[in-house]
Amino acid sequence: MTLAAPAFWSNPPERPGWLARLLRPLGAVYAAATARRVAKAGWRAPVPVICLGNLTAGGAGKTPSAIAVLQALADLGVEAHAISRGHGGSAGQGAPHRVDLARDPAERVGDEPLLLAAFAPTWVCRDRAAAARAATEAGAQALVMDDGFQNPGLVKDLSILVVDAEAGFGNGFCIPAGPLREPVAAGLARADLVLAVGPAPARARLRARWPALDALPVIEGEVAARDIGIDWSRERVLAFAGIARPEKFFATLRGLGAEIVAAHAFPDHAPFAPRALRRLEAEAAQAGARMVTTEKDAVRLPPAFRGKAMPLPVELRLVAQAEFRRRLEKAVLPRNGRNSA
Repeated sequence: MTLAAPAFWSNPPERPGWLARLLRPLGAVYAAATARRVAKAGWRAPVPVICLGNLTAGGAGKTPSAIAVLQALADLGVEAHAISRGHGGSAGQGAPHRVDLARDPAERVGDEPLLLAAFAPTWVCRDRAAAARAATEAGAQALVMDDGFQNPGLVKDLSILVVDAEAGFGNGFCIPAGPLREPVAAGLARADLVLAVGPAPARARLRARWPALDALPVIEGEVAARDIGIDWSRERVLAFAGIARPEKFFATLRGLGAEIVAAHAFPDHAPFAPRALRRLEAEAAQAGARMVTTEKDAVRLPPAFRGKAMPLPVELRLVAQAEFRRRLEKAVLPRNGRNSA
């Protein structure tokens, strides 16, 4: 179970708060441990490796970003496989396991791999090098490493840092003093490309507050709901989500015009208790509302409950799609014996 982040993690860097300052020495220890880990030599796969990750604990839009990479590579004619540690699932603890959408529940492979597997073959294993070997033996021409920025198991051909534009880097301190897995400067030094994900005003604030981002190519985008043919302005909705920032999901529904009669947040990646689901169902029935959740939450629902809650599909929409594709081509095509445009 993922606990809620402390409120002081979200303080601005110039006013981090007394508790953050008190915990800062522990954050320095955490940062040092991360630095030692990422300095280890990884295995160089025989195919290109594209890594997506972030610098903060919690979600930043990595899974929609990974899906955007997989779709772009498919458009280029490259057979890419995704590899993931399978957070929240048991299969990742053992040998590499290829996700089977027809048979694998979220408790076995994790929720995010199930979403990735709808777009490309996906492997789960804590040992990323082992997963990479299994994928390449199965015919992968490129590997998309989900949430692997601080994992040294593989040499990366393109490291993409995904940043939640609204949350930014919080107070700028490392865990437990702040939300960072490593200092911003250290992370940026290993990145090749930044994806700033969020509404346009938030993206502008992010770049103004953290000018160091402009030392790297920055491609901006926003995670938006797919059009599924529903007039949301006519919908009364009971929304629930167990993701890192549930308020982002609720804001998306409001932006579509839905009337949210209730919004319930659950811990990230946590399984849904049957009692809690029965309460949601009764509350929705009493309010005459449709139950709506995220795609990531929908795959964790018990099979008998899935038809009762509508998942809201989302996608990453990039401002500079052509530039994004060009950088993927440059990283992937030469190692596949092809020329990039």
